[in-house]
Amino acid sequence: MSDDAALIDRAIALAPEFAARAGEFEDARRLPADVSAQMAQAGFYRMFIPRAYGGSETSPVTAARVFEALARGDAACGWVAFIAATTGATMSRIDPIAAKTIFSTPTTMLAGAYAATGRAEKVAGGFRVNGRWQWGSGSYNADWIGGGCLIHEDGKPLTNSVGTPRNHMLMFPAKEVRLLDTWHVSGLRATGSTDFEVKDLFVPEGHASGFLVRDMPPGPLYLFPQFTLLATGIGAVALGVARAAIDELVIVASAKKRVGSSATLAERVHTQMEVAQAEATLRGARAFFYGELETLWALSVAGKIASVDARRDMRLANTNAVQCAVRVIDAMYTLAGGTSVYETSRLQRQFRDIHVATQHIMVGTGTLETVGRLYLGQEAMTAGL
Repeated sequence: MSDDAALIDRAIALAPEFAARAGEFEDARRLPADVSAQMAQAGFYRMFIPRAYGGSETSPVTAARVFEALARGDAACGWVAFIAATTGATMSRIDPIAAKTIFSTPTTMLAGAYAATGRAEKVAGGFRVNGRWQWGSGSYNADWIGGGCLIHEDGKPLTNSVGTPRNHMLMFPAKEVRLLDTWHVSGLRATGSTDFEVKDLFVPEGHASGFLVRDMPPGPLYLFPQFTLLATGIGAVALGVARAAIDELVIVASAKKRVGSSATLAERVHTQMEVAQAEATLRGARAFFYGELETLWALSVAGKIASVDARRDMRLANTNAVQCAVRVIDAMYTLAGGTSVYETSRLQRQFRDIHVATQHIMVGTGTLETVGRLYLGQEAMTAGL
């Protein structure tokens, strides 16, 4: 069995166990340590870490199938796995000496937020960092937590060769980070995506990704567009949750009867038509998603930088996957009727989870405006693609 196949098989095997514990995860508003440890041991967290540092440099296609399979069991598990993995990808330009400290064990877990809401003042040997970040998914189980920072020296922002302020991801030992109890939300509760902060923390210079090491390491994974890699995780999770919603509706429909009716939901024409349409919607979105992902990955394998058109098509496939998942899950939730509203129903959790996933900027409606402008031959900001 190949390494890729083994990763996918592990995710498929763990998903039912995670599904059975989903209520426990939600109540805790984070994934339990033993669940995170299982995912770490399965190799999900190190899929995008360089092989030189103990990672597997897994293809985005395989990784997406892992995230999708995990999310079919529980959305939070797929979400935390993709956040940990993509945070690992940001470490591709970490100083080798620092890497030995950060990746000290094969099960090291990383979390963090790339948004530059922190400030790092250059001092002797490193930086003095202050900042607060949102959306720290998986931080409660992380060994290291990263935060995007604008770099300053002598009180002035450092800039790159074109005059843009330099923004780097700095890694902090988890014990030095204060986790704030802010994650009281409608969906994806178990991701533990709480705010976090550091105050007056010294961070060695080598712990700033891209500060000392400017060049990407060799290999196709590091030619793959990094923002697209992040968005791909969201699309994969959405597809997994949508598949789980159809699965759950089939179970409900086989037994449930409307008041005053002798027919089960599965025997009703309306249910049959809605489920058929949901299957078509999901399969179409999934084919578009994986088709574009495989095309983009093939470019990286061939040693080519992805064109704007290729990145455009992949980002549309990502956003479409999420939007199609919403339509599928909303339809399944509605078909189940009053059954869906109870906390014991998986459908209510899937409904809440997908509507939180839609709020991520990587798959927001703004992406449709950007790609639409490109299809129409208009100028557009493409840096986020």
